[in-house]
Amino acid sequence: MILERGGGWSGPRSILKRLRDVMAAPLGAQDQLDEVVRIIAAEMVAEVCSVYLLRAGDVLELFATQGLNREAVHVTRLQVGEGLVGDIAAHARPLALADAQAHPLFAYRPETGEEIYHSFLGVPILRGGRVIGVVAVQNCSRRHYGEEEVETLQTVAMVLAELAAGGELVDPAETRLTDGIALLPLRVEGVRLNGGLAAGRAVLHNPRVVVHQLVAEDTEAELHRLAEALSGMHSALDDLLAGSDLGDGGEPRDILEAYRMFAEDRGWLRRIREAIESGLTAEAGVLRVQEDTRARMSHVTDPYLHDRLLDFEDLTNRMLQHLAGEEATAASMELPEDVVLIARSLGPAELLDYERRKLRAVVMEEGSATSHVSIIARALDLPVLGRVKDVLSKIEPLDPVIVDADNAQMIIRPGDDVQQAFRESMHTRAERKAAYVSMRDLPAVTRDGTRVSLNINVGLLADLHHLRASGADGVGLYRTEIPFMVRSTFPDVEEQTRFYHRVLRRMGDRPVVFRTLDVGGDKLLSYMRYAREDNPAMGWRSIRIGLDHPSLLRQQLRALVRAAAGFRLDVMFPMISEVAEFDEAREIFDLEVERARRRGEPLPEEFRVGAMLEVPALVWQLDMLLPRVDFLSVGSNDLLQFFFASDRANPNLSERYDILSPPMLSLLRSVVDACEKADVPLAICGEVAGRPLEAMALVGVGFTNLSMAPSSIGPVKSMVRSLDVAPLREYLGTLYGSPGRSMRAKLKSFARDHGVAI
Repeated sequence: MILERGGGWSGPRSILKRLRDVMAAPLGAQDQLDEVVRIIAAEMVAEVCSVYLLRAGDVLELFATQGLNREAVHVTRLQVGEGLVGDIAAHARPLALADAQAHPLFAYRPETGEEIYHSFLGVPILRGGRVIGVVAVQNCSRRHYGEEEVETLQTVAMVLAELAAGGELVDPAETRLTDGIALLPLRVEGVRLNGGLAAGRAVLHNPRVVVHQLVAEDTEAELHRLAEALSGMHSALDDLLAGSDLGDGGEPRDILEAYRMFAEDRGWLRRIREAIESGLTAEAGVLRVQEDTRARMSHVTDPYLHDRLLDFEDLTNRMLQHLAGEEATAASMELPEDVVLIARSLGPAELLDYERRKLRAVVMEEGSATSHVSIIARALDLPVLGRVKDVLSKIEPLDPVIVDADNAQMIIRPGDDVQQAFRESMHTRAERKAAYVSMRDLPAVTRDGTRVSLNINVGLLADLHHLRASGADGVGLYRTEIPFMVRSTFPDVEEQTRFYHRVLRRMGDRPVVFRTLDVGGDKLLSYMRYAREDNPAMGWRSIRIGLDHPSLLRQQLRALVRAAAGFRLDVMFPMISEVAEFDEAREIFDLEVERARRRGEPLPEEFRVGAMLEVPALVWQLDMLLPRVDFLSVGSNDLLQFFFASDRANPNLSERYDILSPPMLSLLRSVVDACEKADVPLAICGEVAGRPLEAMALVGVGFTNLSMAPSSIGPVKSMVRSLDVAPLREYLGTLYGSPGRSMRAKLKSFARDHGVAI
C-alpha cells in the first residue's frame, strides 16, 4: 500500500498529476528529473528515489537522487548486470526486496551512503522495447513492496522514458556506433528465413507513435477514445483481409484470420482499460501494456509464444495509429522503388501495408522461420533475414544495402567493388534461372539413362505453387506440423480434413507424402505441455508424442483418410527408432481405415504407409522393418546429427561432420542395398538432397528419389542431366573404405573432370 503523507491512499493518479505539472514547467531536463525524484519519494513514502540512465558501453549512471548523497550523481556507475540496478536492466524486470543488502547481487558504492537503507524496489525504464534506465526507491525499514506499488513505479517509469528520450540528458548517438564507423561499409549476419538475393534502399519500419500526453484529464473520455480506436482498427483489418493479394485460401489467409482474432483478445484489452483507469491517457495505457508484455516475455524461448508477442506488437502499433489518427509506419510515406524493409519485428498485417511491387527484401532483428510474417513473406517470394543483431543501430534510412539471404548475410553501404560483384551475381543468377526454366519440363534423367525423381519439401498450401514453377515431380515431404504451430489450439478432425483435402486437390495426380505430426524438440506447440529437457533433439518428440497421446495421432490419421477419399494417400511416420514403434503406429492407421470402412465412408483409392529413417539404430533392424513398410524415406538432417553426435544447430560443430564422409556414405549404401533386395521404394529428403554436389553423391550411392527445397530443383536437375552414373558408382566404390573425414574434394574433382554441373 502506498500512503500519502496524510495517511490516505490516492493511487498513481496523484503522482501522475504532479509529474505532469513538472513536465510542463519551463525547466531544463536535469532540473525536471531532480524534481521528479523528489515527487516520487514523497508520494511513495520512500526515503530514497534514484534514477539511473544508460550510457555508452552498457553503463548505468546515477543521474538524479533524492535521499542518497548528491555528490554521487554523475559519479556512481554500474555495468548492465552489475548490482541490483544492473540486474534489473539486464533482465528488463522489476525487483522488490525487503532486505536488499542480503541479496547476492547487492553492489555497495560508498559514495552513495546507501548502507543505511534496507528495502529496495526498482523497475526498468523502457523505450521501444529496450531498457534505457532504471528507477528505484529505498527505505530504511525492511519494507515489503506490494504489487500495487510495483505497478505504480512502472507507470512512473513511462514518464521518465519520455523525459530521457528527449536527448537533453543522454545524447541518443551514445548508444549508436560512433567515430564515423556507422558510415563505413558493414557486413552483418543473421538467419535465413527465406532465401534469395536482393539490393535496394533501407527503409526503417519504425512504427512507433510519439505519445505527447501521458496523464489523462478525463478517464471516461479516454475509455471512449479507446473503444472508437478499437472499432476503427477492426474495420481496417477487415478491409485488409478483403483486399489482400494472397488469394482465397491457404495458410497465409488462415494466419490473417487468426491475427484478426488477436485484436479481440479480452486479456489484452482488459489490461489496457486498467492502465487507463489508473490515470493514463488511452495512448499511454496501450504503451504501458506493450512495455509490460515485452518485459514479461523478453526471456521466453518458446518460439511460438515469442512469435505471438510479435503479433501483439503489431496490434499495439495499429491501435496507437488509430488513437493518434495518423499512419506512423514507413508504409504511409513516399518510398523508393527498391525497398529493403528493416524492422525490429513485423506483424503479418504490417508487411502487407507496404506496396508489394516496391519490396525487395525484409530484414529483422527478431523473427523465426515459423513466425507469421515469415510465412507471409514466403508466399510473396521475398528474401527474408531474421535475427540480425542490432541492425537498427547500424543502419541509416535510405542506406544502400545488399541482402544475400541464401548465405544469411547483408552488406550495408556496399562499396563499388561489392556492388559490381552483386550485379554480376544477379546477372549470373538470372542466366541460371533462365536455364533452369528452360529445362523445367524436361525429365531428370542422367546421360546414361538413370531416371531420378525430384520432389519438393513443403509445409504450407502457399508453397504448392512451387510445384509447377520448379518442374518437380511431386511433394516428397509435407510437414503437417506447421499448420499446427501457427494456431492457438489443436485443430479438430474436421479442420484437418478440410486442409489435407485442399492439398490433395491442388496436387491432382502428382504424389504427396504426408509426414505425421513432428513436434517437440525445437518445434513446440503453445497448447501442449512439455517438461524441460536437457537434450530435446533426442527427447520427447515426433512419433513418441503421437504414441504417448494416441488420440492426437488417431485424429490426424482419421483426417488424412477422410481427406484422401478418391485420391492416393501416402503417409510416413517420423523418427522411428525400433520396429515396435512402426507396428504400433501402423496399427493405429489400420484402425482408422477399418473405422471408415465400417461407417461406409469413401476410402482412398490407394494408400501406402512408410517410415522415416532418422535414428541410426533402425539401420540394424531393416531386415525386420522392410517387410512391414510400403516405402522408406531417409531424413538426412536428423540422421546426420545422430550419426555424428553433433547438434546441427550448433555453429561450432558445423565443420566437424560431412555427409560426404566415407562412414556416412557407406551407411547410406547399405540402406540402398537392403531396400533393393527387399524391393522397397527408397527416398531421401533434407537439405543435403538439394545441394548439387551432395545430390550427385547420393545418386552415385543409389538414391533415385530426392526431395528438397523448391529452389534446389533447377540446380539439381541440371546436375542430373549432365551426369553419367556408371563411372561415378565405380569411383565411389574405391572411396568407401577411405580413412579421411570427407570425400568432398575428391568428388568435386570428379565432377570437374567429368563435366558434371555442380
